[in-house]
Amino acid sequence: MSPLIGLPLSLLAGVAIPSQARVNGALGERLDDGLAAALVSFVVGLVVMVIISLALPRGRAGAGQLIPSLRERRFPRYYVLAGMIGGYFVLSQTLTVAVLGVAVFTVAAVAGQTLTGLVVDRLGIGPAGKKALTMMRVVGAVLTIAAVAWAVSPKLSGGSEPSEWLLPVLLPLTAGMLMSFQQAMNGTTGMHYGTPITATLVNFIAGTVLLAVMWGIKVAVSGAGNPLPGEWWLYLGGPLGCIFIGVGALLVRSLGVLLTSLGLIGGQLIGSLLLDIVFPAPGSVVVAATVLGTLLTLLAIVLATLPWNMPGGGPFRRRRTGTTGAGNVPSRNRNAAPKPPR
Repeated sequence: MSPLIGLPLSLLAGVAIPSQARVNGALGERLDDGLAAALVSFVVGLVVMVIISLALPRGRAGAGQLIPSLRERRFPRYYVLAGMIGGYFVLSQTLTVAVLGVAVFTVAAVAGQTLTGLVVDRLGIGPAGKKALTMMRVVGAVLTIAAVAWAVSPKLSGGSEPSEWLLPVLLPLTAGMLMSFQQAMNGTTGMHYGTPITATLVNFIAGTVLLAVMWGIKVAVSGAGNPLPGEWWLYLGGPLGCIFIGVGALLVRSLGVLLTSLGLIGGQLIGSLLLDIVFPAPGSVVVAATVLGTLLTLLAIVLATLPWNMPGGGPFRRRRTGTTGAGNVPSRNRNAAPKPPR
């Protein structure tokens, strides 16, 4: 697939995440229960993935590899719990979007994902193995922290107490941090299943189980919220999550991980701003700091993904000039071919 086609597709797929945040946030308000909204989103997504897995030959083949992969320990068994991270991410959407707005939520989540992405790449948790800690990645992480502080600064300068903004910002930030580990775990399991369809299906199963248990405890303690609303669009959160994961997995083959990731993240940031400008949620205000903080976050992500390896060594090592102890006399080239015998 040509980048002229693939990159716009990745941008459109990235818009699915802020759209999902807006839908799940609205559903949480209608139900007066953030846990119930997250559970409904996962249940609908699970139904979609079951249909896809049964309809497509690759989905059926991947499902057949699920039990053998676990039995043969092709990957750590706790990787199947990666969907619980997705459940926490969706739960943070339903609890904070109405307070922060989609733009600030997306900036905080992407910031957390970028920061822990350094750790995940360094540890080699994903199928690509270990990656060097380059200077550009460090610079990108530092800029990301500054971008988040800038984007949320209107929330902090309004005279509100820390208890009013600290938890809403920390929820998407920590959810984004965990998302890096989830992506690495999904990449590994998808490789052994033979398709990302099965990895996505297992994610929705694990997330649904976690949210169902949490919601059951909540109902036992404080009772259920409002009944399910009748508007069909309030149930699009799960399918939007399936689109984001599926299109991303499709484009990686032709665009590579770098271009696909940049397109998806760019779509998230652009889509979140457009939603807050065109369809603002009650209480959310887009100011210059939010716009500039979002742009700075996008720049930081671009810098974090750029390779900046110094020639002749690792990313932080100075290149050896091949000199002897004194002066600039070149040392003997040990790799030179030996002289032929006389």
